[in-house]
Amino acid sequence: MGSLAAADEPLPQLKYPQARRDDSIVDDYHGVLVPDPYRWMEQLDSEEVKEFVGAQAAVADAVLSTCDEHRGRLRKQLTALFDHPRFRAPFKRGVGSGSGSYYYYFHNPGLRPHSALYVQHGLGGDPSVLLDPNAFSDDGTVSLGMVGVSDAGDYLAYGTSASGSDWVTIRVMRVSDREHLPDTLNWVKFSRIAWTRDGLGFFYSRFPAPRDGEALDSGIKTDVNLNHEVYYHFLGTDQTQDVLCWRDPDHPKYIYIPEVTEDGKYVILSVSETSDPVNKLYYCDLSSLAHGLEGMKGTDGMLPFVKLVDKFEAYYGLIANDGTEFTFLTNKDAPRYKLSRVDVGEPESSWTDVLPEHDKAVLESACAVHGDKLLVNYLSDVKYVLQMRSLVTGELLHDIPIDIGTVNGISGRRVDSEVFVEFASFLTPGIIYRCDVSAEVPEMSVYREISVPGFDRNEFEAKQVFYPSKDGTKIPMFIVSKKDLNLNGSHPALLFGYGGFGMSVTPQFSVTRVVLMRHLGFVACVANVRGGGEYGEGWHRAGALASKQNCFDDFAAAGEFLVAAGYTNPTRLCIEGGSNGGLLVAACLNQRPDLFGCALAHVGVMDMLRFHKFTIGRAWTCDFGCSENEEEFHWLIKYSPLHNVRRPWEKGGRGWGGQYPPTLLLTADHDDRVVPSHTLKFLAVHVIDRPVRLWGLVPVSVTLTPMSPFRQTMQHVLRAGEEGSPQTNPIIARIERKSGHGCGRSTQKIVCSLLSSRAAATSDLVLAPVLGLNCSVLFVNAWQIDEAADRYAFAAKMMGVSWID
Repeated sequence: MGSLAAADEPLPQLKYPQARRDDSIVDDYHGVLVPDPYRWMEQLDSEEVKEFVGAQAAVADAVLSTCDEHRGRLRKQLTALFDHPRFRAPFKRGVGSGSGSYYYYFHNPGLRPHSALYVQHGLGGDPSVLLDPNAFSDDGTVSLGMVGVSDAGDYLAYGTSASGSDWVTIRVMRVSDREHLPDTLNWVKFSRIAWTRDGLGFFYSRFPAPRDGEALDSGIKTDVNLNHEVYYHFLGTDQTQDVLCWRDPDHPKYIYIPEVTEDGKYVILSVSETSDPVNKLYYCDLSSLAHGLEGMKGTDGMLPFVKLVDKFEAYYGLIANDGTEFTFLTNKDAPRYKLSRVDVGEPESSWTDVLPEHDKAVLESACAVHGDKLLVNYLSDVKYVLQMRSLVTGELLHDIPIDIGTVNGISGRRVDSEVFVEFASFLTPGIIYRCDVSAEVPEMSVYREISVPGFDRNEFEAKQVFYPSKDGTKIPMFIVSKKDLNLNGSHPALLFGYGGFGMSVTPQFSVTRVVLMRHLGFVACVANVRGGGEYGEGWHRAGALASKQNCFDDFAAAGEFLVAAGYTNPTRLCIEGGSNGGLLVAACLNQRPDLFGCALAHVGVMDMLRFHKFTIGRAWTCDFGCSENEEEFHWLIKYSPLHNVRRPWEKGGRGWGGQYPPTLLLTADHDDRVVPSHTLKFLAVHVIDRPVRLWGLVPVSVTLTPMSPFRQTMQHVLRAGEEGSPQTNPIIARIERKSGHGCGRSTQKIVCSLLSSRAAATSDLVLAPVLGLNCSVLFVNAWQIDEAADRYAFAAKMMGVSWID
């Protein structure tokens, strides 16, 4: 196991802060008593929590200061390599096609804090900045959360987010002269900007304003989000005059996402309750309103939505409609997804399959373009396959060859004769292809290619392997390294995983990975553990609920494979993950501390008994279960990171005779997705009395000893010299200020992008934040450059890795 003995400079004597314990807080879970002495850490705005955070920052600073040599070099190399132009695929709005249309796209010339939104008239027009988020704040902590351009291209509505929060404020700009309208919409969260075709306004979703005029302050709001509502906003009016389109007080946990069909006739409402890939589907024929939406002003009535699907039994995503015939992407009786069609004008008509489920590949997305054509995107063994098919029959028209990598977005509409495809891979920084779909044989040409100065893909190689997990299941894993690697077990390795919510981790380019491979000799590995969506809903379900342990077994097996194959050894194997991946890392840290030389856990879900009590955490019970259910409590208590810290040198701690590896926990003070208390409590964790430590039961009649040695802080229990502890490896936390769950971070904070999803592939700018734990509006899991330098300098220091010039 990795230890400080491997470091080239000893750490200062660490003095961990003593956290106050409140031993009076003991929860009774179905007859099992579970102490929670650090409940006060859930009050994130309290002075006591702020003092604890400050004390932990001092400890982290003391440790990280010993890593300065690596930190400085990493920061310099990351900054230099990240200083390159970046583009997103353009989208088209305006009258007609070709020269009559305007193209909008995001672009960053290099190290600007945020990408700006550009516009140009026609493909050959001169681009100009339409909206620059760098002007939102002096310190770069206010970001662009969502955008929506009206059909005619006259108006831009956009949402801003402060300090990485999920809360958004929507404003409106006139495109022609960049003039802002007075329109300001507050309390928006988990929403879409859905313009009506007439350009008079848009649908959006929000929560009720707090009572008594309470406003959001600089602190974090952790209350559960309830009673989502859908409104229509008319341009030039006050938010108080917005038309209430839908609410359902009988179902306060429902989340509503509105979408207007391309023909402008219908508004579709997707209704979700959890992070499960299931939703209800309502629709309203806007043309049936006697006096239009204008007639709804000042009335108490809501839109007459028809409930097309009123059961949470499958996922339905709108692809296209021709009048009353609607085509949806769905997993109804198809865990690898298919396309189905229904005529809403004939209520008794049955659903028919347009494109049946593939026998192996997952249908990630479908985009209707150029009338009756479909650009479909399959995921086959974690590699993307593009095809052109008929929207009418689903018939294959053409295969569209692409390299091994990830389709990050498809931009096109039925009125367009061109499509833009955004592509990246481990060794391809990014290519935006333009495809003329009006041609008899569509071909993709390179529209823009992202070039990183100083990066030569010929230095490196990427390959995919399949390794057996504990139960024999074959798990795919990507391994990226310098070419001609000598498999002698000496190399440092970074193993990344996620494994949850059906989210797929697919090949992406990472500046950070290049620096680590080039200058620290790292082997970078991405394990596609169960719980993700790489093989459809079956793969997802195999790592959820009662089967969640499969995720941890798969991840540990990845580490064992890397050691056995000669890529690395346990003293040089670093594991990393964020959000659900932070849970993955922390659980494996508890279960297999002998296998890893370092651990980096970002914004992890650590308290599996109480996660559902904060913000949108209730939506995750579909993947985890809920402690309020007795059976599910017994799943959760077995792996909950907060409740399973061991003393690995003791017999009760499974007798490994070692210690925990060096561990860096990372969180952000404004994370209102996975609230910081998860990390703070894990850092100051109580280890439950011995029967529960062994995953047994503590009857209510058992008296808990308040000062039991198994119920101290994690740092106290594991630190050197305490009760015979051999723990010398540091366990510290880095807490980012004025930042959130990986969202809204500036370029100085953006380093890598690893997560991909069906939502991203379909250019759905709302689905990921609504349905799970993932990242920002542009689906970039972003970390600070400074933070990246800190965490990898920490890993290199702890594992005794030297710099390579």
